[in-house]
Order: sequence, then structure tokens, then C-alpha cells
Amino acid sequence: MSAYDIESWCKPGPQEQSEPMGQMHFFISETDHLNLEQAEERLRQSGEKEAWIDVDPHSFDLKPPPECGPLADYRLRVYLRDDDQRGQFHIVGHRASDGATVYTNALMIDMLME
Repeated sequence: MSAYDIESWCKPGPQEQSEPMGQMHFFISETDHLNLEQAEERLRQSGEKEAWIDVDPHSFDLKPPPECGPLADYRLRVYLRDDDQRGQFHIVGHRASDGATVYTNALMIDMLME
């Protein structure tokens, strides 16, 4: 299991600009890593634009920044970069208090520690 801290953002509404929220902390388990790699390969073979992966909230242990508050839901969005087809993912969810979309910057799947 590897721990990560990555910048997070909040988009309060469809017409509003995203606002930085600070660092989001989470763990990637071996199972999550395997699921990310499988989704990346599936995207390469299928030509689909993105894939969504559910994670176990107990092992993922997501800690949003204090200014965010708890999330009502979250998943991992996997996609391929246009320039070199390398897989990337980021967390996408919704804030429990108001339903605003919350997301993180992207991480490259092949850069995760095994």
C-alpha cells in the first residue's frame, strides 16, 4: 500500500470556476493498482475515452482537506493521455454538504509504486 498527497479542487457549479482546496491524502492498495492497470489496458484495446473504478473506502482511506469536509461519494476516473497513450487517473467525487464536484490533479498509473 502506498500513500499519496495530491492537490484537490472544487467546482461548486457547472458555470463556476474550479477552486483549489489543498492536499487530499489517500492510499493505493495492490488491488487498486491492479484495477488501474487493467482499466488502462482495457481503454487501449477498446478505444473508450474513460473508465471508472470503485474503491474500498476502508483501504483507500481518503482524507479530504479540512476546508472540503466529507465526501458523499468518490471514484477513480482513468483515461489515456492524448500524446502518448499513457494511463492517468484522478479522484472525482461530490462534497456531502452541497453536492459540489470535488476532484484531484491526475497521477500517471505507471508512476505508482508497487
